[in-house]
Amino acid sequence: MKKQKIEDDLKPKRGAIDLYAAQCAKCQKWRSIATKEEYEELRSTFTDDPFTCDRTPDLTCDDPTDLECDASRTWVIDKPNLPLTPAGFKRELILRADYSKLDAHYLTPTGKKVRCQGELVAFMEKHPEYQHLKLDDFNFTVPKVLEDTVPLEVRKKRAEKSAAKKEESDGKKKMSINS
Repeated sequence: MKKQKIEDDLKPKRGAIDLYAAQCAKCQKWRSIATKEEYEELRSTFTDDPFTCDRTPDLTCDDPTDLECDASRTWVIDKPNLPLTPAGFKRELILRADYSKLDAHYLTPTGKKVRCQGELVAFMEKHPEYQHLKLDDFNFTVPKVLEDTVPLEVRKKRAEKSAAKKEESDGKKKMSINS
């Protein structure tokens, strides 16, 4: 039983990001980025130093694309120039079950989960060893989910839920008009 738990701990969490990619500023092809750290580095300087294929050894714009931005997976598009995650902290993005958006939080070196700037301020006040960090070193901005890549069954479920809410709302309006 313990062996199974260890294996389960190694699996990515539901809604966790499992692949990082950047689009070449020259050829517009999507390229896989090997690690989250490399991706964050690229993202932090994207406007001043856009990603290009030739950054990767043995890769040029003439090579086939690594990935297609299609519905084979759910895509999210991140904002450029977000700060690098401070050393010892870990920035996590979790996709909500309804695929509506992601939630951002930081795991602190002490293991505490921080979900907003208010919690971050409280954490830094409680732990003076991190007061050298600035609030600008952290960013809770989340990537935008590309709606076209959300699984069809999720989009259908959302549409049904929306239609049911509209019917309920319309029914309440009719009742208040007749009253």
